[in-house]
Amino acid sequence: MTRRHQQIAEELRLAIADGTYPVGSELPSESELALAHGVSRGTLRQAFGTLQSEGLIGSRQGARRTVLSTTPSQSFAELRSFAQWARAGGRTPGGLVLGSRRAKATEAEAAQLHLTPGDAVLHVLRVRTLDGEPALLERTVYAGWVAAAVERLPEDCESVTQSLYGEAGVVMSHGEHHLDAVAAGTTDARELAVRRGAPLLRVRRTTTTPDGRPVETSDDRYKPDSVVFTVRNSVQANPLVRTAPD
Repeated sequence: MTRRHQQIAEELRLAIADGTYPVGSELPSESELALAHGVSRGTLRQAFGTLQSEGLIGSRQGARRTVLSTTPSQSFAELRSFAQWARAGGRTPGGLVLGSRRAKATEAEAAQLHLTPGDAVLHVLRVRTLDGEPALLERTVYAGWVAAAVERLPEDCESVTQSLYGEAGVVMSHGEHHLDAVAAGTTDARELAVRRGAPLLRVRRTTTTPDGRPVETSDDRYKPDSVVFTVRNSVQANPLVRTAPD
């Protein structure tokens, strides 16, 4: 059952998305919203916390919460699947496998997946959707030890991460991400409904189990305006490292 603070977060999320609270505007005060929703300030603050974690609102001492964005963001301080991120933002995620084949690991793939060149891997091309519209094209290479479990998943599996955990007990707990921009190729343009050469956000990621065993490495290409990534850092902790282009 959906908890009350989640319902309030969803109502505020929709109000931000439809322009009731545009970017730069302030939300009503805690007391006003608590009265309007018939809840305590504690429940309301839980809802605020959800929206802040998505990058939709921000807060300053002594001031009302301010709308920062209409697009829920994915923070690199946490590891969430595409489906988890989408649902947290009130969107409906979807997916469809466009192609799948067994292959032998190249030197680069072997290095990323801690394999020996020539070991078995599984290549999967998958399009991901938000509310039925294409948003992301994934080119994922799975280590051979998890290939059979991936192949058993339905082609329209909504969340591979959650399904692999439920079906095979595979826990993806750590991720390394590299971001850059690329021009859409022929396959990208066709599947994401953009023109060839259009700019795409590319996230190259490698995901591992809690004990550091690589599960997958992927080249993910996002359609413009489909997602915002957020990096939160401080002098105590900085999850972002700048590197020279490959």
